[in-house]
Amino acid sequence: MILGCADSRVPPEIIFDQNRGELFVVRVAGNFIEEDGLASIEYAVEILGSPLIVVLGHSGCGAVDATIKYVKEDAQLPGHLPQLVQSIKPAVELVRGKPGDVLANAIAANAAYNARKLAAATPIVSKAVADGRVKVVSAVYDLKSGRVEMVD
Repeated sequence: MILGCADSRVPPEIIFDQNRGELFVVRVAGNFIEEDGLASIEYAVEILGSPLIVVLGHSGCGAVDATIKYVKEDAQLPGHLPQLVQSIKPAVELVRGKPGDVLANAIAANAAYNARKLAAATPIVSKAVADGRVKVVSAVYDLKSGRVEMVD
């Protein structure tokens, strides 16, 4: 089961060399967990018996980049975009002031943050993790190299 970004450059079936029907995929810009996505993930865990959940970020993520700009400039955003950046903001705050590329750091932190959040999500996912029926991991897909690297 993959929680990935809505970006069309990041098709999980191609990235992981899987056929249609072999992955259960939930996609939202910025690959973060929210209620509707959590319900879908709970379905994959409880009904389909998915043993692995990968929270998959990707290089050059526009949603994370927009959140960085929002945090830096305290920008005003239209429509429902403030909800999106509020969901990604905790990861951006985690890497603020750290050495290295801010965007790359925030993308990795966002995937890891949401994997931890997902592993603790009650009642279904956290119980499945505690029972050893499911593992939750985080990774980042590099658009240029095509490689997926695990993150903590």
